[in-house]
Parts: sequence; structure tokens; C-alpha cells
Amino acid sequence: MGISSIDINRRLYPASIVRELDRIAIEEHKIPGIDLMHRAGQVTWDILLNEWPDAKHILVICGGGNNAGDGYVIAKLALEAKLDVTVIAISPVEKLKGDALIAANEYLSLHQVPLDSLDEIEFANIDVIVDAILGTGTDRVVTGQYLKAINYINESSIPVVSVDVPSGLDANTGKVQGAAVKSDCTVTFIGQKQGMHTGEAADYCKKIIFNKLDVPPVIYQSVTQTAELVDISIFEYLFSPRSRTNHKGHNGHVLIIGGDYGYAGAVIMSGEAAARTGAGLVSIATRPEHAYTLQNSCPELMAAGISSPSDIRSLLSRATVIAIGPGLGTTSWSVGLLMEILDTKYPLVIDADALNLLAVDPIKRNNWVLTPHPGEAARLLNISVYEVQSDRITVAKALQQKFGGVIVLKGSGTIIASSTCLRICKDGNPGMATGGMGDVLTGIIAGLIAQGIDMELAASSAVCLHARAGDLSAAQDGERGMMATDLFPYIRKLVNIDK
Repeated sequence: MGISSIDINRRLYPASIVRELDRIAIEEHKIPGIDLMHRAGQVTWDILLNEWPDAKHILVICGGGNNAGDGYVIAKLALEAKLDVTVIAISPVEKLKGDALIAANEYLSLHQVPLDSLDEIEFANIDVIVDAILGTGTDRVVTGQYLKAINYINESSIPVVSVDVPSGLDANTGKVQGAAVKSDCTVTFIGQKQGMHTGEAADYCKKIIFNKLDVPPVIYQSVTQTAELVDISIFEYLFSPRSRTNHKGHNGHVLIIGGDYGYAGAVIMSGEAAARTGAGLVSIATRPEHAYTLQNSCPELMAAGISSPSDIRSLLSRATVIAIGPGLGTTSWSVGLLMEILDTKYPLVIDADALNLLAVDPIKRNNWVLTPHPGEAARLLNISVYEVQSDRITVAKALQQKFGGVIVLKGSGTIIASSTCLRICKDGNPGMATGGMGDVLTGIIAGLIAQGIDMELAASSAVCLHARAGDLSAAQDGERGMMATDLFPYIRKLVNIDK
């Protein structure tokens, strides 16, 4: 059975697997490497013309590998289109090998003039820069002329199209190796690179266009994908219209625990998010002093004042799923509540201070969702935030291995990791970096689990729903000044696909 185009478009791979796909296409399916290089150059050239149709002068900066070969193909196509072309060879042409050398000689056969050096270039009349400096093999800090070229590009303010991956960005992790090209458009080939969708990548991959270069779909059956790129569109089937005889008991009962002194807002937001997502009933267990205020703020939520952790037991029999952490704090009251919950068999969503408490006394469990941001992830694994952000995919896998269940590693390119799959959400925006956003996400996850959705699917769809709601809010009113509660109208719309 063949693999559909959309499956291929969403599959994410490390650079080594993309190189293996390239090898399979060349060696097993007898597609000459130079043909693939010509295709990559032509695709990039076509996109360049579409993005910048008025461009007259193209600057192509070539490095020393096959990425450079793609650049020479583009330069040749620009010459044939009668555009002005300037090529900078950071690595001398005579040091090129194989297909890259063939492509360079094809260009030079049309343009038999010395290639420009980096120090001689004038940016004043350049319309578009083609970044063909470093390919998918970047895994160490960029130095020397390569670093100089990247800095020149970023300081020029000229539009940039990057070939396969912005130079200096690690295609496996999304980490910037000292410096990376801030690309306006990256055209990537054969397989989507996982690192271009998480970590620091969002600041360097403004727009990504994937093209499989017409390789046979069967080659993708020869390798294992690392992750899947997801958005809310692929989970819309979960939000089909309900039966006309549906009642609140069919839609689950969420119990949210938290709201220590001064933090009642966190559980209110989380509870309303669960309700707006479609949960039938939502109860809040919080400090007695907060219960009255909470019910005035959102009367649809049932509030219970909990003086002693043992008081929570009377609420458990009605719950379908329990979320703990929003505004929980780290007091003895907080610790006692977490201990009570960990003794149950209910599906759990663990967030915020509950994660910090879990970091002190780790356990492994299969029926829970953990939702750490990078700081919480660092505490859970006893590493630094820098280490978390340097390789988010590996960290998400390590968290899943240590704690079990489903991990939602929040941040730019949120990662959802279970024992059977790894997903990266491509949506969301910087406006969502405000207090309460995590509490809302926790409520969405719990609300979906309450409605009978599998935990991994609930976590994945919740992340995408949350991110898309944030993007819709930003499109309406802008990113700056966005608040967590601004997402509620969009969440409700997104879970009603018939509207």
C-alpha cells in the first residue's frame, strides 16, 4: 500500500535519515544524484521567482558540499533567465567533489569569470540572497568564513532563500550553532528535517516549503520516521457533531485541583478551558477561601473548599479525569493533595507546581499527561534549561522514558511524546508567552480526556487546539497584549467544526 502525499509532507526525520532517503533514491532507484541536484535547484529557483518576481540581481553564496551544488544550479538558472548573478564561493570550486563539482562547472561554463570573494561583495544592488552555504550536516559551532558569511547575510536586511536548511541551524535539534541565517524562505527536500520545527528554528525559518523532488513514494517505506508534524486540521474528526440525545453525563467530569493562596485564577482558567472544550461537568478543589470567589467568577464551575488533603477523597468518585497543578503551590497542603491523587487509578494531567513536586520524588505511570515548560523539564531531569532547549526532541523522549505516559514539552514547536509516537505542533505564536496559557492548556487536555478521547490523542489535539486558538486571537487583535482568557471564544469555535 502506498504512502499518501500528505503523510510524506508531515513526516519529520533527522538529517541522517534524509541522507539515507537520498542514497536509496540514487543507488536503489537509479536516480542520478546530479538529477536530484538539478531538481532541487529548479524547485528553489521557481520559488524564488514566485516570492520575489521583481528580483533583478541575485547573490548566491556557496559552501563546500552538495548544498553548494544546489546553489550553482540556481546561479546557472538565474543566468539563463538573463538576471544579474553574483556567486561567492566560500570553499574553492576545485575542492568540490562529485555532483557539486559537476554543478559548479556547469555554471562556470556559462559564466567564465572569477568568482567573487566575501570581502569584495557589495550588497547595495542585491535583490535576493541564496543561502547555499551549509547543509543538513551542521552539528558544530560555525567559524571562519562561514560565520562571516552568515553574519553578512543577517546584517544586510536583504531577502534570503535558504537551500534545504538555513545555514548554521542544526537540522536535528533546532539549535543555532553559534550563528545561523535568518531565512525568509527555506526550501527543503526529500524529507522534512525535525529540527526546523522546534527549538530556536522559528526565528530562522520564517517560511518553509517542502518538495520531495519526485522521488518514488516507496522509498519512504524503507526508513522509520522520527516524528510527525501536526496541526488542528488532522484532529477535526474528534469534534464531529454530537448525538441529539447527548447529555452532560456523556461528556465526562473533570476535577481540577490547585489554587493555593493567591493563585485562584489559575484553577478558574483551567476549569473554564475544560468546560469550553466540551466537558460535561467541571469541579474545582481549592482553598476554602477561594471557593466562593471562584463560583462568582465562573458559576458553571463547581467549587469545593479543601482544608485538608484527605477532604479530596469525597470528590473522587464522580471524576472522569483529574488535573492537578494550576496554582497548586509547594506547601504541605499541596504535597498532601498530590500524594492523595497519585494513590488513585484515575487518568491524570500534571502541570505547574505538581511537576515541581514530582521532580523531588519521581515516579513512573502510564495513565497520565505531563505538561512541562523548559524550566520544569529541566527540574524533572535534573539538567539545565540550556540542555533542554539544545535538544528538545531528545529531552521529550527522556522524560517519557523516565515518567511514562504522555509528555507535552511546551515551547516553540511543542513536542508531544508517548511510547508509540512523537509529534511536533507547528502552530502558536510569541503572544502566547503570558501567564495562564499553560493553565488553559491543562484544562483543554483534561476536558478532551473526559470526553473519552485517548490520552495521547487528547494531548496532541489539545496542543494543536490551544496553539490555533492563540493564532486566531493574534490574527484578530495582535500578539502583544494577548491574555490566556482571550483564547476561550476561539477554543469554542474550533471544537464545533460544523460552525
